[in-house]
Amino acid sequence: MSIKTIGLLTSGGDSPGMNACIRAVVRTAISKGVTVKGVKYGYQGLIDNNIGDLSSKDVSNIIQRGGTILKTSRSKEFPTKEGMQKALNNLKKAEIDAVIAIGGDGTFRGANEFSAFSGIPFIGIPGTIDNDLAGTDYTIGFDTAVNTALDAIDKIRDTADSHDRLFFIEVMGRDAGYIALYSGLAGGAEALVIPETPTDINQLIETLRCGWAREKSSKIVVVAEGDDAGGANEIAIKVKEQFSEIETRVSILGHMQRGGKPTTIDRLNATRMGYAAINALLAGKQNVMVGIVNNQVLYTPLANAVKLQPDIDNELLEMVRVLSA
Repeated sequence: MSIKTIGLLTSGGDSPGMNACIRAVVRTAISKGVTVKGVKYGYQGLIDNNIGDLSSKDVSNIIQRGGTILKTSRSKEFPTKEGMQKALNNLKKAEIDAVIAIGGDGTFRGANEFSAFSGIPFIGIPGTIDNDLAGTDYTIGFDTAVNTALDAIDKIRDTADSHDRLFFIEVMGRDAGYIALYSGLAGGAEALVIPETPTDINQLIETLRCGWAREKSSKIVVVAEGDDAGGANEIAIKVKEQFSEIETRVSILGHMQRGGKPTTIDRLNATRMGYAAINALLAGKQNVMVGIVNNQVLYTPLANAVKLQPDIDNELLEMVRVLSA
């Protein structure tokens, strides 16, 4: 199949580095003689025919910006047969031969279903702060989000130390604890609470009590928002019930983790993946996700990228336990 025009969209939650990826896709495509049409607001933009040409100038001065110039959304209409038919009609009208979709698991599920419905080939690029896709060591935006969380943890530790307080810091991660694990380990947290492991409140209390017995002046517990114990607020209440002698505070970092200038690593990964996505399409690959594993570009079927989520490294969890002693 000859690829003359591609559609490019970002879908789901935004992540720092998406703009760097958009820039790489557009400029690589143009260098290969391929036209790029940007789709605004993700899959909903396909339905609404929110499609326009992207030039090299359009992606100038965006590599350092967070968010996505193509905007993003989550579409309830797209998964329906009627929504997909509207999207297909608009793609045909725009003479788009293939689509590159930057996003996470929901984006890739949508790409798989739509490609099966329409025959339009897709290439996925992993853009999500959660780092919860198989086939890549790091997703675009993860490194920036971790550094944002780590900066907040460092600052909160200063006030925790000043008041001898226990802080529960909630980071993003509805189904994945990678931000909590990396920022907690790098930030010297006394304990981590993540969705991948069951939470034992009594064990958490014992860990904190041991630290208090050693006269530690501050305690930081990093909590992933999707943990089974109910998030930072719920956990703080449960701990307070049995640990009333210590003053506790909760800090929920929220969507600040999605914003900000992307780090060097996120810019480099985004650029490499965007470049590789165009080359993959022109080489005849379709319905795969571009990833980087051990510093090498690899391609994983979209279905596997979603289905086979990477496992949490238990050794890192053990490090948190040992180093908090």
